[in-house]
Amino acid sequence: MAATVRAAVLPAVGAPLAVTEIVLPDPGPGQVRIRLAAAGVCHSDLSLSDGTMRVPVPAVLGHEGAGTVAAVGEGVTRLAPGDPVVLNWAPSCGRCHACALGEVWLCADALAGAADVHARTADGTDLHPGLNVAAFAEETVVAESCVLPLPGGIPLTDAALLGCAVLTGYGAVHNSARVREGETVAVFGVGGVGLAAVQAARIAGASRIVAVDVSAAKEELARAAGATDYVVASDATPRAIRGLTGKQGVDVSVECAGRAVSIRAAWESTRRGGRTTVVGIGGRGEQVTFNALELFHWGRTLSGCVYGNSDPARDLPVLAEHVRAGRLDLGALVTERIALEGIPSAFENMLVGKGGRALVVF
Repeated sequence: MAATVRAAVLPAVGAPLAVTEIVLPDPGPGQVRIRLAAAGVCHSDLSLSDGTMRVPVPAVLGHEGAGTVAAVGEGVTRLAPGDPVVLNWAPSCGRCHACALGEVWLCADALAGAADVHARTADGTDLHPGLNVAAFAEETVVAESCVLPLPGGIPLTDAALLGCAVLTGYGAVHNSARVREGETVAVFGVGGVGLAAVQAARIAGASRIVAVDVSAAKEELARAAGATDYVVASDATPRAIRGLTGKQGVDVSVECAGRAVSIRAAWESTRRGGRTTVVGIGGRGEQVTFNALELFHWGRTLSGCVYGNSDPARDLPVLAEHVRAGRLDLGALVTERIALEGIPSAFENMLVGKGGRALVVF
């Protein structure tokens, strides 16, 4: 039976979100209806709304969520009503070239579902599911491949963060940069993903963790996550980080802001032969330049990192074990718990670099 639920709808690129009622169909073959417990407000949602990333519109945004299975469609066998789950916005197809290489985070068809008709407004207008899962809604209907069973012992509301911020930040440190015990790490941008990266660096045994952000107000958050040092971003950031590391620079820099100036600063803060990992999603106009001599001389590795280079099915149980053991604190990433109507304000906070993760709680 079709359901009427409240959702945050993006009517057009650049338009403000509208909280309104939408009509969800019954789950079809291979689909699952999820009753959301919470959804994180990620910078990628902002990038979709302002056109930095392309999305069919009108759309229900939101891609970081957790909830409970409400109903399943024909052919769904691994999930049942009542199961607690985490949404996986980038399911791998298992068939493309990247999947054949085991690089499921680069799946060519991961976002194929974003062009589907997901629901309709009360007047019959078709709605698309943002990044596949349309988590900014009381309920959503998704493909079974977009649903991961939530391991036991994890609070359902906080589990929403596992769907993007934590998989991305933890994965950037452990899967992409491969931080080793005793290494030094700098994390640029300490929003939700950056705070997860700081915690991940602590879990990896980094000897020094330097958090960098434009806001001095985030120092307490960063240090609570495990940062040993805090630097307010400026033109002197690379010099300050070298001063903290015996004039060498850090072994690993993790850039989570997606801005040309912070990518360049992360690169310059990395020691000769070190690794710079770019996690942040920047716009096409954010141009970063290097000269040929410095690329040779510094011998650094610069790499992009998509979704933490994670395989959610493989990595979610690992993250759950860290949570249960007390090594990973999901609640510490959240600085604001809001209703659907609070999402535009959360977007504004991200634009000015305020706070960590905002969490929509249903």
